[in-house]
Amino acid sequence: MKSVSPRGCARGFAVGVLLAACVVDVLSAGSDGTSVLPTASPVWPTLGVLLVGLAAVLWPEGRRPDWLTPQVRTAVPALVSALYSVGSLVTLKANVFGPGEAVILLCLLFIAVRQCPPRAAWWCGALDVGALLLLPVRSLGPLDPAVLGFVVAGLVLIGLFAGLAVYLRTMDYRRTLAVSETRRAERVAIAADLHDFVAHHVTGILVQTQMARMMAQPQPQDLDPVLAGIERAATEALASMRRTVGVLRDTDEEAAERRPVGDLAGIADLTDGFASPVQQVTLRRDPAVSDDLPHEVQAAA
Repeated sequence: MKSVSPRGCARGFAVGVLLAACVVDVLSAGSDGTSVLPTASPVWPTLGVLLVGLAAVLWPEGRRPDWLTPQVRTAVPALVSALYSVGSLVTLKANVFGPGEAVILLCLLFIAVRQCPPRAAWWCGALDVGALLLLPVRSLGPLDPAVLGFVVAGLVLIGLFAGLAVYLRTMDYRRTLAVSETRRAERVAIAADLHDFVAHHVTGILVQTQMARMMAQPQPQDLDPVLAGIERAATEALASMRRTVGVLRDTDEEAAERRPVGDLAGIADLTDGFASPVQQVTLRRDPAVSDDLPHEVQAAA
């Protein structure tokens, strides 16, 4: 049996409250001298505004198209709501508003402040605030004394939702900064390890090379083991450095495919660069040389 997390329960409860508030909006619009039927004209503008807002708030994150950015999600429903309110003022026709639209605009304000880029957060949030403050004017008219009470209550709710969004956005920034600093410290430590590994191997190569020079004249027959040790130490140094640098690099696919620059195919271009009308360059390559050599060997060539 699959268990439901407390976070999922809280989210489901919030969605249920939002939908219930929207039902209240529709019923309020339908009871304003008409019935909730296709012939009741006040219902359909309210339904349109609510559907646009619900789509912006409840659209699942994993299924949102690329064009549905936080800016679009928060600005378009606010514009639709504000245009409905302005239309009511122009036509001098009162249109009832309910808690559903107010809650949607508050949710969109929260999304704008927390998720939009810094500059867009200001004007998207301003659109949501303006649309929210126009709701009582749509229903009561600009001169009704009750409008002031609704505006004060709206400002309090706006402050609460915007303050919570700012707090959470600040926490997200601090968390990202802490993760970045931790990664930087880890990379510095790995770089120090890389220095120790490479310094150890290179020191061994240096010592063995000096020994080989000393043995070159009196004991040439003993050079092969020394040279084999130099080769092994160089190979280990290269392998250690590649492994450590791979950790230091980013984990994206493009960075993972980075390799030393150059391959056997580039040798022909290099030799052609030395050719001139008075100088001929010929490249001879043994057919036994495979194209599948390790990339380090090709880069060295």
